[in-house]
Amino acid sequence: MATQTDADGSTPSGRSGSGAWWVGVGIFLSRISGLVREIVFARYFGTSAVADVWRAALRTPNVLQNLLGEGTLSASFIPIYAEMVEQGREEAAGRFAGAVLGLVMVTAFLAAAVGIALAPVVMPLMFARWQPWQVELGVEVVRVLFVMTATLVVSAWALGVLNSHRRFLMSYAAPMAWNGALIAAMLYFGGVRDWELERLVVALAWGGVVGGVLQLLVQLPGVVSLLRGFRLSVDRRVEGVGEAIRNFVPVVAARGAVNLSGLVDVVLAGLLADGAIALLGYAQTLYLFPIALFGMSIAAAELPEMSRDRGRATEVLAARVRTALDRLGFLLVPTAFAFLLIGDAFVAMIFQGGRFGPSSTAATYAVLAGYTLGLPASAASRTLSSSFYALRDTATPARIAGLRVAISAVLGVALMFPLDRLSVGGPDDGLRLGAVGLALGAAVGAWVEYALLRSRLTARIGPHSPDAGRRVRRWVAGALAALVAVGAKLVLGSLVPEHAGWVMEVLPPASKWAALALGLGTAALFGGAYLAAAQLLGVGVPLTSLLRRRR
Repeated sequence: MATQTDADGSTPSGRSGSGAWWVGVGIFLSRISGLVREIVFARYFGTSAVADVWRAALRTPNVLQNLLGEGTLSASFIPIYAEMVEQGREEAAGRFAGAVLGLVMVTAFLAAAVGIALAPVVMPLMFARWQPWQVELGVEVVRVLFVMTATLVVSAWALGVLNSHRRFLMSYAAPMAWNGALIAAMLYFGGVRDWELERLVVALAWGGVVGGVLQLLVQLPGVVSLLRGFRLSVDRRVEGVGEAIRNFVPVVAARGAVNLSGLVDVVLAGLLADGAIALLGYAQTLYLFPIALFGMSIAAAELPEMSRDRGRATEVLAARVRTALDRLGFLLVPTAFAFLLIGDAFVAMIFQGGRFGPSSTAATYAVLAGYTLGLPASAASRTLSSSFYALRDTATPARIAGLRVAISAVLGVALMFPLDRLSVGGPDDGLRLGAVGLALGAAVGAWVEYALLRSRLTARIGPHSPDAGRRVRRWVAGALAALVAVGAKLVLGSLVPEHAGWVMEVLPPASKWAALALGLGTAALFGGAYLAAAQLLGVGVPLTSLLRRRR
């Protein structure tokens, strides 16, 4: 029987597979709008020093958003709230949600106020290599972005409520409003008004504030219709609040470790040649796309369901984890191969143009390849961490995340300075490759985290790995598709290594049409080859039945 879903993406039957579908649709819409935002950003800012300022300024308050926002609230709030709703105790769930919202609002806006006050002191210390004008501009931008971040933290609370009621589509598509506001700010002030980059980046920050408000507002109607007995408060005596706070602290430690790693990468990149921070940002946009689309969608949909199953036999949870990892494997194996072999075509197709030239494409591809080596592990760790959160164990992922951060930082520092001696491009537009070292360190750290999470979870719930034969056949399918990708680059052409193939002979090599044809052509050949190989090896997806089920 087909799983029934409401028009808003709710899943009354509670099947996590359908939930993951709607989470994936929402994330896909928001990430596509994010890609459009990055395309516009690349056109106006490229890999300039002002682009470095924006990436660094956005990362700094973003730590607050990730500490208090979606991932943290999902781990500490959803398991308790979803269990109350499942038990039919909607009045208690409403009071619990109101108390959590009050505490989150107070914490977020106080933290933002502290960040605004300390920005003139912290920014010069974090980016000592910057020129004075960069530091001054960074302080101005980061102060505006702290206001935006506090609003986005409140938006994450709304996401938690909607997810607990299996309303996934709106909550994960809501960032489209934020992306839309940033795009509008760049097009108007950069295109219509033709502001210089220093003024444009400040306007972009204020566009982020407007977008944060819009992202919250589009979720509120759905939240209001679901809550019963809601009363905004900061009362820690409300049922469930004490447990949520106890869970919250180790989750903050885990998220803090991961986000501290990202912030450390930005600070370290600030010690490298100009453009390193911007390169990290562009590469992470592509690298995080499949993690968000596949890893987060499955993890987010599974968390409420695993929380409901907490009291049942461990075999139930193990089966859920096994299914989730199997789904991820089908999606992430070809993604990793594609980024490694034809990532240059993707980067050029998406970003190249305006101030983002061929040298920026080559350097971004190198950083993306470094991150991609840890892609399967990083995405799978999202599902494994959610399993611990469903078991009300938030300490184990926190400890392992701390170790991941330490390993990533040590290896990143060891590799980035030697690699910064290498460069791509000419003397006028060349970019150094120190950022690749930071990406390689992150990849190693991701695999260490994945191995430790798997080991600890096996001790808790028993074996939960997908069938070994299926995994091997899936990697074989990916390898066969990789051979097709290499052939496609030889025939159609490639940017890294530079090779003028059929596309370059038909279309002007420097045109956007050539980059688009090259990217779509290689992706289509690779994707078709993987689906065919997976089907022949018995690890494919029955597309006809899948489409029939969705209808």
